Amino acid sequence: MKTFDLFVVELETKISDTITTDSGLELYIDSKFNEFENRIQEGPVVASPFKYETGVKPGDTLYFHHLVVVNEGQILTGEDNHYLVRYDPDHTINNQAIAYKDQHTGDIEPLAGWSLLEAIEEEEVPESDTIDVIKFAEKLPTKGRVAFTSRWVEEVGLEVGDVVGFKENRDYRITIEDKEYYRTRVEDLLYVEKT
Repeated sequence: MKTFDLFVVELETKISDTITTDSGLELYIDSKFNEFENRIQEGPVVASPFKYETGVKPGDTLYFHHLVVVNEGQILTGEDNHYLVRYDPDHTINNQAIAYKDQHTGDIEPLAGWSLLEAIEEEEVPESDTIDVIKFAEKLPTKGRVAFTSRWVEEVGLEVGDVVGFKENRDYRITIEDKEYYRTRVEDLLYVEKT
């Protein structure tokens, strides 16, 4: 199969509806009320866009935006388990392909303007020594550590390990190999901390 500007991934299911306990017991989750939290965001590549040189080959693992599978998903007509993932190297906002893992090397590389950041615990400054203030709203993260390099990360002068600040509400989370990262557009990064 050849696609112009789309990736095609093959997914057994679009929602993760089971969990396994520490003892090995598999339990079913009714995900109809929390589909967003249980959506699948990775799958093996069946086809890569021939219009662009992405480095992604069939068999590699593609990590993608949740819109690929939520609601009815972006299913390939005539193929129940094949989903379309938009790719646009010039406009990150139009690019649903976040990163990929090379099946031979195991290397992970962000795609087309995305950066993957490790979470950083930000210190909270106590407001009072005598009064314990209870907060109900969680402070949104605004910092992360660059976890993987890419052409787009390097173009702005960043390296793996750099601590960067990003716009509030840009901490979209994605899990890659059982580790959670923030997937943030490089254009939403505001500064790099000096070390």
